[in-house]
Amino acid sequence: MTVKAVIFDMDGVLFDTEKLCMDSWVAVAGEQGIPDMGTFFPACIGRNLTDTKALFQEFYGDVYDYEYFRKQASVWFHNYIEQKGLPVKNGVREILDFLRAGGYDIGLASSTSRPSVEGHLERAGIREYFRSLTTGDMVEHSKPCPDIYLMACKSLGVEPARALAIEDSPNGIRAAHSAGMIPVMVPDLIAPDQEMREKSVLICRDLLEVMRFLDR
Repeated sequence: MTVKAVIFDMDGVLFDTEKLCMDSWVAVAGEQGIPDMGTFFPACIGRNLTDTKALFQEFYGDVYDYEYFRKQASVWFHNYIEQKGLPVKNGVREILDFLRAGGYDIGLASSTSRPSVEGHLERAGIREYFRSLTTGDMVEHSKPCPDIYLMACKSLGVEPARALAIEDSPNGIRAAHSAGMIPVMVPDLIAPDQEMREKSVLICRDLLEVMRFLDR
């Protein structure tokens, strides 16, 4: 079936921010005496604020103040971006220009909150490419649940089976697969395992390789 729309995840796909986010969490956890953050963080990738908080409390119990920790990690993260800029992934501008020229509908489905999504896209100068933004604060449960992708497809007026989802994380691939989309993985922090190979139609090194796939 012909692909009519392409829906991107943001962190780890458009921007090299998953590693930056992990660095902020590990740094602040060290300051606050919270152990095992490097082990815990990967499970949070792709999840929205609500689900991440629940996961934090399940892992750590009530020993640490999650809200204070998250606020300080956010300060660390945004200070870094203000000082050094927003790291953009290889091939972002090229694939967006290619998709727009090809008449594809372009959407975004990110577990990050809408103000952060809007801010990142504006800072990178690519907001205009996206006809639809679906963010983590618009759904009760985000990835690996399919809700955010089903909402994104609906906002573009496209059947999930005709929409390609570009993801970097296992939670994102699981969400796109459950939504009945065409999942493509561009791995970032987490290498693909057998489950990811089974649920992805394609695993690419970068967005330029995804572009070549669509251009065949």
